[in-house]
This record gives sequence, structure tokens and C-alpha cells, in this order.
Amino acid sequence: MLNVILAYLPYALLTTFTPGPNNIMCLYSVSSEGWTGGRKLISGIFTGCTLLLTLTILFCHQLNQYVPGLVNYLKYIGAAYIAWLAVRIAMSKPGTSQERAINFKSGFLLAITNIKMLLYFITIFTVYIIPYSSGLNNLFLHGLFILIISLSAWLTWGAAGSLLQKVIMQYYRPFNILMGIILLWCAVRIVIN
Repeated sequence: MLNVILAYLPYALLTTFTPGPNNIMCLYSVSSEGWTGGRKLISGIFTGCTLLLTLTILFCHQLNQYVPGLVNYLKYIGAAYIAWLAVRIAMSKPGTSQERAINFKSGFLLAITNIKMLLYFITIFTVYIIPYSSGLNNLFLHGLFILIISLSAWLTWGAAGSLLQKVIMQYYRPFNILMGIILLWCAVRIVIN
């Protein structure tokens, strides 16, 4: 099991810690609402990713025949949702009702429509894990390890938002526009990849 983990660990770290919709939203939510508000979004992302990961584990063998249709369908839904979030963030002001969109439900929806996470899970399991460790218990142990890595990334991005909160609040307009542009970039990359 350790050899399998060491094989996918660089890919897992790179994929989970680089900018993506979940990470950008963690940064934004903690910077705009602090840890109290940000934890709702992070909890939603965690729950959504746990569901997505569980489904990937349970159906990974069967997904090979369904991936093209499923990925194409989720790709556009996920990109549209991320683009919608990007516009809301770019136009929001601190303390407005726009920020109420940062909650458990929006985190959950972001996670289950995040094609980057779906492809990440499918890649890790089909390329790195299943060929060497296909027992269901082993798959779930790897899944738990992957969730721990992912949660670490979301908390790291949230901590960055917390540390930069005063600066971000002072320059909220350029920051929100930048976060919106980055999320739009994520949405475009989802569609063109």
C-alpha cells in the first residue's frame, strides 16, 4: 500500500494544492467571512467531495464505459456553476447578500460539479490504485488518504484568506475581480480540456 501511495502522492499534492475552484472559493470565503463563515463552505466542499469520491470508488470499474458521456455532461454543468460563482464574486461587496451564497450548499454543489475533482479521482483510482490494489477496503483507505490531502489544501487556502483578510477587505474590488477572473479561467479550462 505504501508503494501505491508514494506513486500517486506527487500527483495528488500537485492537483490538490494548485489553484482550482474549491481552493479559490476557500480563500475567498475565509477572507470575506472569516473562519466562522468559511467553515460552512469548506464543510460543504468536504461533504460533496466525500460523496463524489465514494461514488468513484464504488463505480470505478463501471465508469470506464460511462466516463465519456458522464464527463461531458458534468463538464458543462460544472463550468456553468463555476462561471456563475465567478460573476457573483466579482460583483460582490463585503457584507452584502451576495456573500450568503458562501454556505454549505454552495460548497457541496461546487464539489459535486467540479470536473477537476472527478477527473482527479478517476485518474488516481484507474491509473495508480486499482491496478495494484483493487480490494474495496484498500480503495476506501486510499480514498480516506486522498480526502485528508484535499482537506489540507482547502484549509491551507482558507488560512491564506484569513492571513490576508485585512488587505483583501481594504482592496476588495480588485481582489473580487481577480478571484472572479481566476474562477472564470477554471471554468474555461474545464470546457476546453
